Amino acid sequence: MPELRKDPVIGRWVIIATERGARPTDFKSAPQVISRGFCPFCEGNEDKTPPEIVAIRDYGNRDTKGWRVRVVSNKFPALQIEGGLDKRGEGIYDLMRGVGAHEVIIETPEHVTSLTSLSVAQIDEVLTMYSDRLNDLKKDKRFAYGLVFKNVGSIAGASLEHTHSQLIVTPVVPITVSREMGGCREFFDYRGRCLMCDMLKQETSNGGRVVIDGDQYVSFEPFASRFPFETWILPKKHRSHFEVVPHDELGELADVLRESLVRIESALENPPYNYIIHSAPFTVQDLEFYHWHIEIIPRLTKVAGFEWGTGFYINPVPPEKAAEFLRGVEK
Repeated sequence: MPELRKDPVIGRWVIIATERGARPTDFKSAPQVISRGFCPFCEGNEDKTPPEIVAIRDYGNRDTKGWRVRVVSNKFPALQIEGGLDKRGEGIYDLMRGVGAHEVIIETPEHVTSLTSLSVAQIDEVLTMYSDRLNDLKKDKRFAYGLVFKNVGSIAGASLEHTHSQLIVTPVVPITVSREMGGCREFFDYRGRCLMCDMLKQETSNGGRVVIDGDQYVSFEPFASRFPFETWILPKKHRSHFEVVPHDELGELADVLRESLVRIESALENPPYNYIIHSAPFTVQDLEFYHWHIEIIPRLTKVAGFEWGTGFYINPVPPEKAAEFLRGVEK
C-alpha cells in the first residue's frame, strides 16, 4: 500500500510509492564515460580559468602550479560581484541588480571525477575552504545568503567532470531556506526545542534510517525522503551556521561525507548527484531553532507534471530500505 509521509520541516507531503515495486538495485546507473579532452581545472592550466581568488598551496604564486585546493570565479557567473543592489519597484513587481558572487572550488589539482577519490584529509581541506569563503563573503553587507553545492554528472548539472564544488552568494534569502527556517521556528515556538535536534535523537534511537552514526555527525535517510537514497548529514552539536564550525571538527565531517558518498556510489554504480549545504543566512546571529545540514540527492528519478503541479514528490524506495541497503554496502 502506498504511504503519504509529511516532511516535519517544510510540511511537504511525499508519496512513498511501494506499489511501484522499485528495489534499490533497480537504480544502478550506466557506467559514466570518462572524457580525455582538455580540462581547465587540472594543474598546469591555471591560465585557462578566471584569476585565482585564494588557494591552499604547497608552493608557487597565484595562478601557478603548487596548489592543493583552488578557488576561482565562475567563468559564466549567475550573479556578479560588482555594483550596488539598486532595489526598485515597477508597479506590483520588485527587482534589483543581479549582484552576488559565484565561485568554483577546485578540489584537487589531479584529474579525478569523484570526491571519494580524495583522502579524508583532502576533503577536510575542501570543507575548510568552504568555511573560509563563506566567512569572507559574509563580511559584505550586500549579501544575505551563501549556498555551497556540488553537481556530479551532466544530469545533475555538471559541465566539467573534474571534481569541484560551487558557491553562490545572493542578496536575498532563498525561498527554500526561508521555508525550512519557518518550519523549524514554528516547531521551536510550540515545543521550545530544535526540530532537527529532536529528529537526530529519534533517528539514532530508532536506527532504521541511519546509515552512519559517528561521534559528531549522523548520516541518515529522511523520514519523508523526496528521492530514492536521499541522504542527510547532521551535526550532533546544535549550530545554525556551517561557517562557525571549528576547523578541528571538520575532519569527522569529511570522513562521514566521504563514507556516505562511497556507499551511494558503490550501491548505485556512480550515479549523478547533487549535494547542498543548508545553513542560516549571513544576516542573522546564532539561531536556537535552526540546524545546519548537508543534503545529498542522487539523481535517479525525474520530476514530472504531478510533482510540478502539486509540490508532492513520488519516491518508490522507502527510506528504511534505502538505509538498510547502504549499511550493507561493502566499502
